[in-house]
Amino acid sequence: MAIKTRNDYLEALRQLRPNIYKFGELIEDVTTHPATKRTVESHALNYDAANDPALADIYTATSVFSAEKVLRWNSMMQEPEDLIMNMRMKRQNYRRTGSCTGAVCVGWNAMNVMWAVSREIDAEHGTDYQTRLKNWILSAEERGITVAGALTDAKGNRSLKPSQQPDPDTNLRVAEVREDGIVIRGAKLMICGTAASQEIFLLPGSVYGDADKDFALACVVPRDIEGLTIVEATRPSDRRELEDTADVETPDTGITQGWLLFEDVFVPNERVFMCREAEYTAKFIQYFTANYRACIGACVCGQGDVMIGASVLMARANGLSAKTFSDKLTQMSINNTITFGLGAGAIALGFKHPSGSYFADSHTAHANKVMVATLPYEVKRLTQEIGGGIVETGCMPSYKDFASPQYGHLIQKCLKAGAGSAESRFKAARLSEWLTIGAGVPGCMHGGGSPDGAKLVVRATTPLEEYANYAKKIINIEEEITEPAKKK
Repeated sequence: MAIKTRNDYLEALRQLRPNIYKFGELIEDVTTHPATKRTVESHALNYDAANDPALADIYTATSVFSAEKVLRWNSMMQEPEDLIMNMRMKRQNYRRTGSCTGAVCVGWNAMNVMWAVSREIDAEHGTDYQTRLKNWILSAEERGITVAGALTDAKGNRSLKPSQQPDPDTNLRVAEVREDGIVIRGAKLMICGTAASQEIFLLPGSVYGDADKDFALACVVPRDIEGLTIVEATRPSDRRELEDTADVETPDTGITQGWLLFEDVFVPNERVFMCREAEYTAKFIQYFTANYRACIGACVCGQGDVMIGASVLMARANGLSAKTFSDKLTQMSINNTITFGLGAGAIALGFKHPSGSYFADSHTAHANKVMVATLPYEVKRLTQEIGGGIVETGCMPSYKDFASPQYGHLIQKCLKAGAGSAESRFKAARLSEWLTIGAGVPGCMHGGGSPDGAKLVVRATTPLEEYANYAKKIINIEEEITEPAKKK
């Protein structure tokens, strides 16, 4: 089958029903509106790469179902090499966009995880979820689509379970089961790349028991399905992106986060892959987080590569040799390599599920998530240190002032320092600002889940007694040394 192009993708987005709002305005065309065109451009670059001979090996794959060449983000991940290619694609995306491309990421992981989970559900309950999923995957491959993945619910009161919430719509749930499908209500929040997606994979947001079985659902819906309203969240530099000087002050790329509000949305059976099988939500979370938290190390690594590059530009634009900051640049590179290498290590230590899906080692992947929530902030701090005060938000005039016929020449005198023009220094400073405290900041802290949640998994999978026995044998301790009794 032919690999879809940028133009195919943009035209497909234009055909969708407008249902996305931002700043109180309905966005008629996400490909051209200033609030969404940058995240669309980030994703369009993936189609360019898939059609570029120099990058096609990273951005395309061979379908395990049809043996046809397909877009990698529509493919199955059944060998360690497939997950490594996931990481390589993520790193390359950040190098080319500086930001997240969620609609070629989360939905891709979701379909691979559900391939395994649906097999397990079918074996116990006699359902046909995996057959439905296979048919949808074949369709996705043929259409070459972008698919956002939605896990995070609004949640409501964190001390209460979903079924105990005063307003059940704070979590996405099955409101009704019909013979031909299900009706869903509720909300999913902070979903990356929604405006750039053609479909959305809806997934369990947590581990549920029988009392919360209505919230155990997995299905995929068109982004413009009736009953779905999407509100795009805002970031510190979003207003700047609406200015007529935005093309100078911000990159052509970026990411947005959608709030998905479902009001009695009907999903036909062929798009439903889990419906109230709450006992399988733990398996889903285990498999999903293992792969996602392994591979997200490549995301922050790729943006870290760009921050190194921006820091080199700022040093030179400030009149200094990049060698002046060798120690800082080296530490940035080490931090980037840790998150990438730890993710690759989790994959190397992983296992193949009986369904064919491959999963990373959970312990190592969750340890990587803790690093992802830590090391990139050090890289950002070093980027600001090297760039100087000019890269901090609020420290530099707007481009309208820079170009003012009345006083712009005075600002330009102040900005001309080292190599390059005053305008190049202005742009390099804006890029460093965007990467460290602006719209270019990826979900380091909570993307793919919180670091506190990851630490719980690391704690649960660390065999303390086994390690204590190693220590006892080495020093020849024979007696039992037990935990003290809890104080009453």
